[in-house]
Amino acid sequence: MLLWSFLGLMSLFSLCRGQLSQCDDFTDLHFHESFMGTNLYVKLLLYTRANLDCGRELSHLSTTDLPLFNLTRPTAFVIHGYRPTGAPPIWVGHIVRLLAAQDDMNILVVDWNRGAANLNYFTAVANTRKAAENITAFIQNMQENGASLGSIHLIGVSLGAHVAGFVGAMLKGKIGRITALDPAGPLFSGTPPEDRLDPSDAQFVDVLHTDTDALGHRGALGHIDFYANGGADQPGCPKTIFSGKSYFVCDHQRSVFLFLCSLNNSCNITAYPCSSYQDFLDGRCLQCESFKPATCPIVGYHVNQWKDSLLRLGQTKAYFSTTAEPPYCKMNYKVDIVTWNQYTRWGVVIIKLYSGRKVLEAKIDHKLSRFEQYTATRLLAQFDEDLHPIQKITICFVTGNVIGPRYKLRLLRIRLTPLERPNRPQLCRYDMILEENMEVSFRPMACEDSRI
Repeated sequence: MLLWSFLGLMSLFSLCRGQLSQCDDFTDLHFHESFMGTNLYVKLLLYTRANLDCGRELSHLSTTDLPLFNLTRPTAFVIHGYRPTGAPPIWVGHIVRLLAAQDDMNILVVDWNRGAANLNYFTAVANTRKAAENITAFIQNMQENGASLGSIHLIGVSLGAHVAGFVGAMLKGKIGRITALDPAGPLFSGTPPEDRLDPSDAQFVDVLHTDTDALGHRGALGHIDFYANGGADQPGCPKTIFSGKSYFVCDHQRSVFLFLCSLNNSCNITAYPCSSYQDFLDGRCLQCESFKPATCPIVGYHVNQWKDSLLRLGQTKAYFSTTAEPPYCKMNYKVDIVTWNQYTRWGVVIIKLYSGRKVLEAKIDHKLSRFEQYTATRLLAQFDEDLHPIQKITICFVTGNVIGPRYKLRLLRIRLTPLERPNRPQLCRYDMILEENMEVSFRPMACEDSRI
């Protein structure tokens, strides 16, 4: 009896080991291989809801040799970028699971680590077109076997964004969508469209910029280009070289983590079409009535809801701010103030929101605000969390004056509009006096259209 039990366990172990051996992993290289340089080899790893933890390598010559690969389903290709150390990207497993949660799709991780892993960046760049040719041939094989190009979504990171662009160009822009996460800037900035990603490479191209002053591309490359915190320095990332590797990659990698947050639906980050980040912070670009739906687009995976409006409007730049930690969402309030004072006043405005013991502060200090006689001034107040209901508000007008008389500012009305919560009421207060450098508290009331 014990012998049969032992043999049964051994058979089960052998079966499990056989199943495990069928899994194919992302190429993991040692640093010395990257140092010596690697020759390009493109491996396509298939993941579906049926094999989320077990990638299966697809043959480049046949799309029908693996039953898991269903050509009637939509297909997402995930294409990584430059890998100077040869290590696999830490985010691959996360993006596979989150994509699978969105839809029953084929998820193909394009592993071109052999070719991207090279201390010589120029070599990795040269390999982008070769990798694109390889992927293109596979997609053409898919098409010949019944797959629709319109159901294919290419998601490219850094150099992978330009690989996706080359694939799209080879397929005459018929790919359904390209998502570019901080497309690489070095050797691609200032180049013509045929040498980089551009809007003609797919039916819809959305781009997320997070490191435009270093590793990322500054220019607009898609139908919509999102610029997080202006597109350059990201909150929470190191500011000095003494932080080591993180100083170089944190801003660049933030694009991936923002996209992952858009997939897990922890919060929707709204972006505001605008000519510049400065204009956005000045509160000049807070309305999107021309869009369908009549709201500003959200960042990341679900932006395709605004596809028709964006294609009609042409290339669009959109800006937003984030917190330093996931899920990165800020709560934005449009603040409209009507003042009644004889002389022009300049200063920084600090607004605090209270709900029970919770307090949130927004300091509008990117530039001095100007208040003139009987003039409406619009500000943008950004808070790190969503607070509701709001029981009390304080406002402080800071001028920096330490001597002389305290100037006063009379507000005929202050109105706060929660931009990301349009169903909530606007909050108002009428006829109040601010004394410079002094906090004034008030309980907000519902706004009355008949008043100022």
